Amino acid sequence: MPMRNDRTRLQREFWNLVVYALLAAGAILFLLPLFWAVTSSLKSDYQVLQIPPQWIPNPPRWQNYPEALTYVPFDRYALNTLVIAVGAITGNLISCTLIAYGFARLRAPGKNFLFILMLSTMMLVDPVRIIPMYIEFKALDWIDTFLPLIVPAFFGSPFYIFLLRQFFLNIPRELEDAALIDGANRLQILLRVILPLSKPALAAIAIFNFQGVWNDFLYPLVFLHKQSNYTIALGLNFFRSTYSVHWGYLMAASVTALLPMVIVFFLAQRYFIEGITFTGIKG
Repeated sequence: MPMRNDRTRLQREFWNLVVYALLAAGAILFLLPLFWAVTSSLKSDYQVLQIPPQWIPNPPRWQNYPEALTYVPFDRYALNTLVIAVGAITGNLISCTLIAYGFARLRAPGKNFLFILMLSTMMLVDPVRIIPMYIEFKALDWIDTFLPLIVPAFFGSPFYIFLLRQFFLNIPRELEDAALIDGANRLQILLRVILPLSKPALAAIAIFNFQGVWNDFLYPLVFLHKQSNYTIALGLNFFRSTYSVHWGYLMAASVTALLPMVIVFFLAQRYFIEGITFTGIKG
């Protein structure tokens, strides 16, 4: 019996080692483009295009970063993107929280049908919606302002509503019943009971939303025309079309644009992972 247990333990350790090796290989494979971008941002143009490729820059050109970021006003683009992101995140957190709580907790005739109808709107791709949206925003004289990129967030997002609803369904109803007995209304229950327990889900939605706004290219391209209103994505495209021959500069600008997303994820990864885990559990 001890020999059988030792054999089983060795087999388990062997397969764990195989799994870890495969995960490490996959991680290296996914990190390789990022490593190439970072090293290329410290190279001269001829080193970037050198064959065979030179993985480590020698000598590193640290001046690529200040020179690239001063060619075009990246600070202005970053500020524009941050303003849009804060507005969109605020709008989605407010609207999606209220709508998701209604779908998860309140009783109303046709609630399930409305929920399915809302989810069906996720099948509408952006090119289908963007033309009527442009016509509507042009009639409101919102073109070339941040309003088309912020105001729609205050009307909810089906995906975020779905995630929050799934999370709310896992919160025990006994907590709400106790609050109702104490005389709290629905809004007080949402603010004082539900939301404090929903920080992981709210953090996950905020990260998703920030990533979407930071990387969004189509909507800013359609609604923003003046260069002073450009976002990071439009700024990188403008930089590429203007200075495409300077690959070191382009890589430096791209790495700089990537850093905020990496920092936000690492600062909030615990809440992000918890939010994704709990919203995937069926209530």
